Amino acid sequence: MLGSPHLSGIKKGLTPEQLERLLDRLAAFKPDIVTIESISGEQCDLVARHPAVYLPEDVGPYCASTEQAKTSTGLEVPAAIAEFRKTLRDWPAKPTPTQRRRLSATFLAAGEHASALVQWLQLPASERHADDGLDAALVAQLEKLAGSNNESYSVGARLAARLGLQRVYAVDDHTGDNVQVGDTEAYAAAVQAAWATASEKAKAIHARYDELLNGDDLLALYRFANQPDVLRTAIENDFGLALRDPSPPHYGRYYVAGWEARNLRMVANIRVAFGEKPAANVLAIVGSSHKPWFDSLLGQMQGVDIVDAAKKLE
Repeated sequence: MLGSPHLSGIKKGLTPEQLERLLDRLAAFKPDIVTIESISGEQCDLVARHPAVYLPEDVGPYCASTEQAKTSTGLEVPAAIAEFRKTLRDWPAKPTPTQRRRLSATFLAAGEHASALVQWLQLPASERHADDGLDAALVAQLEKLAGSNNESYSVGARLAARLGLQRVYAVDDHTGDNVQVGDTEAYAAAVQAAWATASEKAKAIHARYDELLNGDDLLALYRFANQPDVLRTAIENDFGLALRDPSPPHYGRYYVAGWEARNLRMVANIRVAFGEKPAANVLAIVGSSHKPWFDSLLGQMQGVDIVDAAKKLE
């Protein structure tokens, strides 16, 4: 499990040089499967069909639009999912540019944008153009994703493309953390009040984190984010403090309940991703606050060995 800073918080664009040192370390692990902290197109389609259960303002921001891809390919999300699954079952060892462009368009229609980028990045520069289901608008969308700092694209998709993988697996899950709190203002105030009691050590770690996030050494940032003491302190001063929230409804426990349900479902999605490949090397890229739960929960799975990400980054 690679605990990741959320790189979208970096204001300036990441350079190839910054990414290269990190990608070199990750590529040496030789992952067969890469998972990312994004919601799958399948789940986005599910939550869109149940607005009374999953409020659009809560989940909608995590789901990219598939409307342009539907117009270009003629595929609704369920049909696009069926199409890319069938395509990958029969995928050749040496796909043509036409096949890659078509699969990229299908992934976009399925709401699997990072996987669409995996295909796009494996095309020769001269073949990155509109055709085979990709119109000019979708090409512009892919080029924008290629320049994104978001680690699902800048690290996950780029690494998968570099390794010759055909997709990444989106494993985020917000179906378990839509806790009905009633008084949202009181809930927010209670959690914020708990966080306000963070220790001086936690504040120092946060300051160092911000310093590295705004620096140029991406590998140093990841090494810091994956240190056990850094992770332990972060958990103690986030979820640990929330558990001690004294508010009568115990809003802090609502927060922790949603967080733990989300992690359980995310880990289940990872387990499914390699269920048919029991000997696979799996690289799970996830926000660093999730990492302790991922290590613990996946460590309980039969036939699963946890690899220390910090050692792989040395």
